[in-house]
Amino acid sequence: MPTKRSTYAAVRFALSLAPAVSAWPVSAKPDRLFFTDDGRIPNSPLPVLVYRNVPLDGKDKAAAFESLFAAHDWPPQWRDGVFDYHHYHSTAHEALGVASGHARLILGGEAGQEIAVEAGDVLILPAGTGHCQIEQSENFLVVGAYPLGQEDYDTQRARPETHDASVERIRRVALPAADPVTGWSGVLLQAWR
Repeated sequence: MPTKRSTYAAVRFALSLAPAVSAWPVSAKPDRLFFTDDGRIPNSPLPVLVYRNVPLDGKDKAAAFESLFAAHDWPPQWRDGVFDYHHYHSTAHEALGVASGHARLILGGEAGQEIAVEAGDVLILPAGTGHCQIEQSENFLVVGAYPLGQEDYDTQRARPETHDASVERIRRVALPAADPVTGWSGVLLQAWR
C-alpha cells in the first residue's frame, strides 16, 4: 500500500508545475462531509472535501493529478491504493486523486460514512480523518499528496491508546496555503478557516 517515497516525490514535483485541469471553474463546489471523534479516530471539525469528475488534461490521469497537486503546493508522494484498514494521519492533511478505476471507501471510522469514488474524483482529508478501502476495482489507482511541509506524514491505526497523543499532534498541523484542486482562491480556504 502507500509508502513514503522522498525521491519519487522530488522527481514528480520537479517534472511539471503546469496546470493539469481543463477549463474548470475555480468556483467548483465540492461535497462537504463532517465526522466527529469516536474515541479511536479523532477525525476533524474541518470538512472532508470531495470534488467529483475533475477534468484532467492528457491520457495519463495520475501524471495530471501529480501536476495539478504540485502546482498548488501539495507535492505528490505516492501512487497506489487506499489501505483496507481504518487509519488516519495525525501530522498532515491528505489529498487523494483517483486516477483510474473505482472503489468504495468508508470515511470517519467504523461508524462513518461509506462513499463511492471513481476516476477523476478528489478527496481532501483534514488531518485526523479516518479512511479505509472496503472494495476496489483491479485498476484502482490513487495519487496521494500532502501540503508543502507536511510530506513526512505518519499513519495511525484506529486505537484508543494512541488517540489522545494523536489529537495533540493534529492541533499543531498547519492549514494549507491552497486548495490542491482549485488553488489559492479555492473552496478549501473558506471551508477550513
